[in-house]
Amino acid sequence: MQRMSVEEFRKAEKLPLTVVLDNVRSLNNIGSVFRTADAFRVDHIALCGITATPPHREIHKTALGAEDSVAWSHHDDTAHYVRNLKDNGYRVFAVEIAHGSIKLGEEDARIALQRAGEKVAVVFGNEIDGVAEEVMALCDAFIEIPQSGTKHSLNVSCAAAIVIWEIYKLITHKT
Repeated sequence: MQRMSVEEFRKAEKLPLTVVLDNVRSLNNIGSVFRTADAFRVDHIALCGITATPPHREIHKTALGAEDSVAWSHHDDTAHYVRNLKDNGYRVFAVEIAHGSIKLGEEDARIALQRAGEKVAVVFGNEIDGVAEEVMALCDAFIEIPQSGTKHSLNVSCAAAIVIWEIYKLITHKT
């Protein structure tokens, strides 16, 4: 299958994207986000607040080793980390249904993400409350995944996969 080794992955060019997990509780969701991040060569995952960190058996169960290839860090305070990203030139997007949110896949989202240039971060909230209000207030914009069913939320790992894929296509021009 000609897959990269972990060492080759670490040396390879990355998608200029930081994924921020804000108090994500499920270890399986965390592992799944690692696996998606590996699939699209995401640059970094920031595990914030109560979000668990590797090594952990339950994270590994869904990450399948991606926790060893994808760069990650832990931060006690999500808001502090987001402020640091912004101070370092990142445009930060919360993935959340909110007043004024832009729908992923539509032209407004493409324009917002393209304006971001090289430094983009997306924040995903916990499974019950979403992205914390304090963190939302720091974000440049809100991205909403269009949905037409009876529910208006997705599992955080599913939402991350959709958003990372859309950003991957946009940044690599594979639309």
